[in-house]
Amino acid sequence: MKRIFIALKVETGETLLTMIYSLKSGLSKDIIKWVNPDNIHITLSFLGDTEERKIKSISSMLNEKCKGSGKFELIIKGSRVFRNLSDPRIIWTGIEPSEKLMNLYEIIMNGLKELDIKLEDRPFKPHLTIGRIKHLNDKEALKALIEQFQYSEIQIIPVNEVILYESILLQSGPVYKPLEKFNLE
Repeated sequence: MKRIFIALKVETGETLLTMIYSLKSGLSKDIIKWVNPDNIHITLSFLGDTEERKIKSISSMLNEKCKGSGKFELIIKGSRVFRNLSDPRIIWTGIEPSEKLMNLYEIIMNGLKELDIKLEDRPFKPHLTIGRIKHLNDKEALKALIEQFQYSEIQIIPVNEVILYESILLQSGPVYKPLEKFNLE
């Protein structure tokens, strides 16, 4: 069994790193589990603990479905929180709506359904998780920082491949190990 997910890797550019460091320094007195910039990605589907034989089937499906779907670009824009500013849990940055991303997502979800893989029952909201809030002392500071970046276009990211990752949970934080990469050309 491996804990797996399907995602798009995001290389963190200078503007995204600047935003992350501004958030970290502005919220340094709070208890927030910040995502390592090397681990930032867009999750397409979290599959959790999965048997090896199913991983092979998923891998074959991804190879078939991704090939030829075409590379594209996404725009990272804004900053927000999940739940809400009264009860914030996750700090994230958004992805501008993209028909190509939604088409890729649907193709992969349909492929998983064909394999009888149980899927999460929530709408797809493409985003990059920046930090998980454990304890927040100053909601006003968070609100000010979120508003500072709320409408900023942060980075354009090329999407050339889909990656099947294994998530290895360690005390120091998760390690995301690519199991296989699927080219979109």
